[in-house]
Amino acid sequence: MTLAKLFSLIQYPIPHHLLSRLVGLLADCRIGWLKNLLIRAFIKRFKVDMSQAVESDPRVYPSFNAFFTRALAAGARPLEDGLLCPADGTLSQWGAIDHGRLVQAKGHRFSMTELLGGDPRAATRYQSGSFATVYLSPKDYHRVHMPLSGTLTEMVYVPGRLFSVNDATTRHVPGLFARNERLVCHFETEHGPMVLVLVGAMIVAAIETVWAGQVTPQSGRVERVRFDRPIHLAKGAEMGRFKLGSTVVMAFAEKVDFDALSGKAGSPVAVSMGQRLGGEPGTSATAATADGEATASAD
Repeated sequence: MTLAKLFSLIQYPIPHHLLSRLVGLLADCRIGWLKNLLIRAFIKRFKVDMSQAVESDPRVYPSFNAFFTRALAAGARPLEDGLLCPADGTLSQWGAIDHGRLVQAKGHRFSMTELLGGDPRAATRYQSGSFATVYLSPKDYHRVHMPLSGTLTEMVYVPGRLFSVNDATTRHVPGLFARNERLVCHFETEHGPMVLVLVGAMIVAAIETVWAGQVTPQSGRVERVRFDRPIHLAKGAEMGRFKLGSTVVMAFAEKVDFDALSGKAGSPVAVSMGQRLGGEPGTSATAATADGEATASAD
């Protein structure tokens, strides 16, 4: 048995939510010496580059969470053209949604219906679209931004476990992103429907959005909120953040030509927020397969 497999198996009996909430309390601690100790240790362990932050002095942050969700200095992430990467991290999978199923890792797929909290009608819109998955490691900038301009129509909180979402667990826990606690955000864009799914993970204390504040943790049932008054967010604008790291899965009803990732299929790709991933949905005659390889579109 590999260490990665053992690591994933050990997580099953762990009280995910209890552990995560306890860590959350520590991360919100405002005792000066303690929060400074935590921040210094974290910066040293993960080699965090504070020169890109609006506030580069770690001691100024009132809590570890404030440091962890720090804002970047103006110009630190210039916005490119086309479809933008929503966050700093690692692009682990991208390509076509194959008959309503997405690639999690080699040998593992999961359904769009499950990811969206058991909503087959919403999932149907993405039956033949495209997706991309970005993993945010501890050292990364942890705010999530809009890959396209869009109008928020519905937000769905989906309860679940809190498995780690690192590479080892992704390869060994079936349906991981559709099992973990998550926040599903539906948008309408000029390029068709788009959904951003913010996936919780072990020791993630909370998920926040710019329109509702802290959303998780919540109750143990699916909760839907529709927005009759439009909430419009511009391309590149912040839409949410993680208090400790996790994953964003984004999906589009139209095909996406991931031209900026040409030749990179088969291995994770380091990405930055605002970086071009490809053309805007539905604007190219080519699309990417579920394995990230460009092929001619059937349209």
